[in-house]
Amino acid sequence: MDLRLPPVEHADAFRLNAAQGWLELGDTASADDELDAVSPETRAHPAVLLIRCQIYFKAKKWDAAAEVSETLTQLFPGLPEPWINFAYATRRKTGGSVGQAKEILLKAEPQFSTQFIFPFNLACYCSQLGQLDETEQWLAKALAIDDKTVQKMAREDDDLKSFRDSHNSEIARLLKENPQS
Repeated sequence: MDLRLPPVEHADAFRLNAAQGWLELGDTASADDELDAVSPETRAHPAVLLIRCQIYFKAKKWDAAAEVSETLTQLFPGLPEPWINFAYATRRKTGGSVGQAKEILLKAEPQFSTQFIFPFNLACYCSQLGQLDETEQWLAKALAIDDKTVQKMAREDDDLKSFRDSHNSEIARLLKENPQS
């Protein structure tokens, strides 16, 4: 998807670049300071929100990350990353839950039917909720999209441990096997 953002004034563009640089260096506080210094009319600009979301994720500020991610889903409903981020942060925010995260992805998944990450994450959420038959259904869908990547991820993801350990299905057995070199 082409992400064309409206232009930002030169001084604010400089601040955005600096914030991105600080973020890449792992200094979320300095990155946040740079964004706080942009002009008030630019603070709601999508480019600012995209960087601010990255800052909140790195700093594990889940309440703020969920809020900004939700705004990004409204600004860019056709981009998958804001939906994944919104669900991830919602799971971890104050008062959030795995069930709420699952609902977010269920809403978005139909428009991203060719991307394995949606059914994979839904499988993880279902496993955490003890919905192992539903976990299997979502994993089957994810495996059909990208078998090799999903197998590797599913073998390593702690969210799927209860599925791997206790579900008696072909997929669960497959995930218990050692990967072929």
